[in-house]
Amino acid sequence: MKLGLFGGSFDPVHLGHLLVARAAREEARLQRLFFIPAAQSPFKPAAAPAPAAQRLRLLRLALAGDTTAEVDEQEIRRGGTSYTIDTVRAYARNFPGAELFYLIGADQAGQLHLWREAEELAHRVQFLVIPRPGGTAAGLAAPFRGRALRGFPLGVSSSEIRARLKAGLPVAHLVPPAVAEALENNRLYL
Repeated sequence: MKLGLFGGSFDPVHLGHLLVARAAREEARLQRLFFIPAAQSPFKPAAAPAPAAQRLRLLRLALAGDTTAEVDEQEIRRGGTSYTIDTVRAYARNFPGAELFYLIGADQAGQLHLWREAEELAHRVQFLVIPRPGGTAAGLAAPFRGRALRGFPLGVSSSEIRARLKAGLPVAHLVPPAVAEALENNRLYL
């Protein structure tokens, strides 16, 4: 079985996340893909993401009806700083024999050697590198394995969406309709 692991803050989830997930499922022929929201990113220690319950709710709205993707709350439940190796170990225990693929942004590909227990991580997963619009294809240095995804790079970020909401600008064209409605009705990120 091929499993995709997509970690991140998802603060909030947007169409770029969903398009990347679709490309990963199709190009790597993943049977299942898990969105794994971080409790706290080790690369953004000063950033305080929106409350976990809010990010989880928006993710569930975005994925409603998608039978090939699901939300995994393990990093939120663990709390504290979220380290990918801890999550990967849990998947290796829960899905023995599965082939694990981890989605990362092209900007992180050159930083993998800095990740906690990078050697073990390199051994346990293959990386699917998410291209950035207008960016060059990022390669993976040994011992990391994987490949760049071809499809659907979209120049949108969660920070851009938060800024637009704070400024009173629409985001309906950047997030799934149910997420846009929840953001508006609950006045999130204002």
